[in-house]
This record gives sequence, structure tokens and C-alpha cells, in this order.
Amino acid sequence: MSDTKEERLVSLQTLYIKDVSFEAPNSPGVFLEDAISPETKINLANTHDKIGDDSYDVCLKIRVESTYDDKTIFIAEVEQAGVFVIKGYTEDEIKGLIAVFCPNTLFPYIRELVSSLVTKAGFPALLLQPINFDALYAQALEETEQKTKN
Repeated sequence: MSDTKEERLVSLQTLYIKDVSFEAPNSPGVFLEDAISPETKINLANTHDKIGDDSYDVCLKIRVESTYDDKTIFIAEVEQAGVFVIKGYTEDEIKGLIAVFCPNTLFPYIRELVSSLVTKAGFPALLLQPINFDALYAQALEETEQKTKN
């Protein structure tokens, strides 16, 4: 008897920047300020579209906003995307791969791009800390489970 189990595959086919925006509305005045203590907010989102039988367009979106008092220092928005081929997995496994593996693959690229934008705009380097996408996915699953119980 032959084994007809489909081979499991996860492969990044294409890596691309979907969108980039950088604003520094209070430049150059912000560079003349003495010893400011900025507040930096980071929002991250992961979206995806099925674009073929086994192909998924996965996009990691980040928005970094740095402010002090009531002034905006800068806003950086980046969408880093990749086309992934995912074969041989169940639907639940695919959801997990799209929520964890794909963002983990894209994150170093988005981190480098944000850091580059910030430093090229004349600001001190901003190094985004690693993100635990496993924990975020587990939390999202738990929240979904709680909602279905209520």
C-alpha cells in the first residue's frame, strides 16, 4: 500500500514592501529642543489573503508614533509583506503558521526598515524588540474561546 500523504511545505516565495510612510511634522524644530523624553507607541497588525490554491499574501503592519508634550516627533508606518506557499497542513495549522511563522519571518525586515527610516530622518536609532508571535496567537485563541463560551 502506498502512502499518499501530501508533503508538508512552508516556503517564502516573494518578499516585498507594500507601503511605507514617514512623517516628522515638527522638524527641524524638534532637533533644537533640549533633553526631551519622548513617548513611543507601537501598534502591530498581521493580515493575510489567500491568493492561490496554496499561496498566501501575509502582511505585517506596524505604526510607530513618537511624541513629547503635545507634539509629534515622528510617525513611521510600514507594511512588510511576503507571499508564502503553505501545503500539506490542516486549516487550523495554516492559521497558526500565518499567525506565527509568517510574521516571525517578516519581522526582521520590518524592524530594519523602521530603524533605517528613523535614523535617516535624523533621530536616534530605534530598535524594535523581538515579538513573541506564539504568545500573541495563543492569547488570540484564548480570547476567541472565551467569546464563544459567553
